[in-house]
Amino acid sequence: MADLVKDMVSDVIESVLKEILKKTTGRGTTRRRKRQTRSATSGRFVRKTARSKAKTAKPARKQVSRRRSSSNRSSQRTR
Repeated sequence: MADLVKDMVSDVIESVLKEILKKTTGRGTTRRRKRQTRSATSGRFVRKTARSKAKTAKPARKQVSRRRSSSNRSSQRTR
């Protein structure tokens, strides 16, 4: 009788531990929602269109290397 109770308790404990430790599937990352913009006239939420986004997007500027002036170079030499 004691063995039967012991087996039942160990089975229950094992199943609970498996449930706790099992990996969750399908939850890779949380999705962030973008902020909605309200219409200035009606005050309702307005969906942003793809066309307006393309107009405002500008290409990235080239990074310009900064030339050191002659005074900066000479002060570097004197250190």
